[in-house]
Amino acid sequence: MPNLAFPRPLPRPRGRHRADLVDPVTSLDVSTPEIIETAGIRWIHIESPRMSDRDWLEANFDFHPLDYEDIYSRNNRPKLDQYDDYVFIVLHFPMYEKETGRILTAELDLFMGPDYLITMPNIPLPPLAAMFERYREKEDLREATFSKGTGYLLYKIVDTCVDASFPMLRKMALKLDRIEDSIFEGRSTEVVRDISEEKQEIINFRRIVRPQRAVLRDLERTKQRYLQEELEIYFDDISDAAERIWDTLENYKEVIEALESTNESVLSHRLNDSFRILTAVSVVLLPLTLIASIFGMNVPVPGENQEFAFLGIMLMMGVLLILLVAYFRRRGWL
Repeated sequence: MPNLAFPRPLPRPRGRHRADLVDPVTSLDVSTPEIIETAGIRWIHIESPRMSDRDWLEANFDFHPLDYEDIYSRNNRPKLDQYDDYVFIVLHFPMYEKETGRILTAELDLFMGPDYLITMPNIPLPPLAAMFERYREKEDLREATFSKGTGYLLYKIVDTCVDASFPMLRKMALKLDRIEDSIFEGRSTEVVRDISEEKQEIINFRRIVRPQRAVLRDLERTKQRYLQEELEIYFDDISDAAERIWDTLENYKEVIEALESTNESVLSHRLNDSFRILTAVSVVLLPLTLIASIFGMNVPVPGENQEFAFLGIMLMMGVLLILLVAYFRRRGWL
């Protein structure tokens, strides 16, 4: 749960330092992040943060040490920590990896203050990177957004990352359609692996989205001077989008389970047909086997040593075979 009622004890953050206050010797060893600034608002973007980035942050801001631990932790959950003069947010977004065809979890850590917003994805997040480049190149777009404050910039970033999930959902829908077509086209055996992979993809997607819904609702209720009340409707729109994503995943979960059940039914039906045919063939051959066994005994039998005996036995077996096959076909067993 977000730490809204009992914030961590921390002195008020320093905000940004003047460049001439940073030790020149230390600054040589400190990584400099990408920064765009307009209307007194800075967007600081640090992709895949390293320890040198932490040194830069510590030299320019006064964030809580536990926040730095969260940035470099691999087992972090989406959350929102509210302080006196800044907010620390951890969000998770699904990202499709083309090389492996899997859904990965991209973590986005954000520091938001009155005049700055710091974004730190743990892995490259294409929607965020494209947005940063777009704002860097288009001054009018940057001015229109930054002039509304860091709260509005946060909304645009989160909204962009959330909306990036919808194309992935559409691809999943196409995969489900292809699986359904394959089942009814008679490729049930080949589609078993596709069903398993798609089911795992839906599970991974749900695991990423589920804990984040509560954080987005808490973000909607967060009130600070750089998160004005009029922004509540914007973050409410993001919460609605997250709920739509969750509802879609719930629907996909039911669809893939239904397809799996249908595919198992088709496979079972085919197996039953095979057993039915094998059983019918066995029953048809059983009387013939009995006749051959009787006349093959090492005891005197009627017709022994007669020229017509072999032909008579074969004729009897052939007639019996035809009658049994006709009877089984009439009953629908063959």
